[in-house]
Amino acid sequence: MRTDQRNRAQRLAAILERDGDTCVWCGRRFDGLVGATTEHLVPRLKGGPSWLDNEVAACRRCNGQRGHATLGDWADECERRGWLVDRARLVRTLERLQVAILERGGQRRARPWLASQLRRLRPRGVGRGRMG
Repeated sequence: MRTDQRNRAQRLAAILERDGDTCVWCGRRFDGLVGATTEHLVPRLKGGPSWLDNEVAACRRCNGQRGHATLGDWADECERRGWLVDRARLVRTLERLQVAILERGGQRRARPWLASQLRRLRPRGVGRGRMG
């Protein structure tokens, strides 16, 4: 598996440039008080790769509290708490990862988990392509 050779700070900077400077889960802006972390959407435990395509920025609070919750379950919990989950960013990142996996190959363990989370997060009636 090819991994991104950038260090953690460089990876975070690239993610913030790509996605903006807010937490994907609660919507808080990263500033001196709210620190940003990188979060794997498809966990390493589920076969998720160490690619930027599999990472988003989350605040330390959200990243720590998510634990092993699935994306859909954690998004629902965050919304119950009144937080502004960026579901569009989650779907966009998962779709980008799905394309990257199809192009690069491998990641067989990650594919079913990725597909299930896309089904859960996409609005009803939005395209639902299958991964091979």
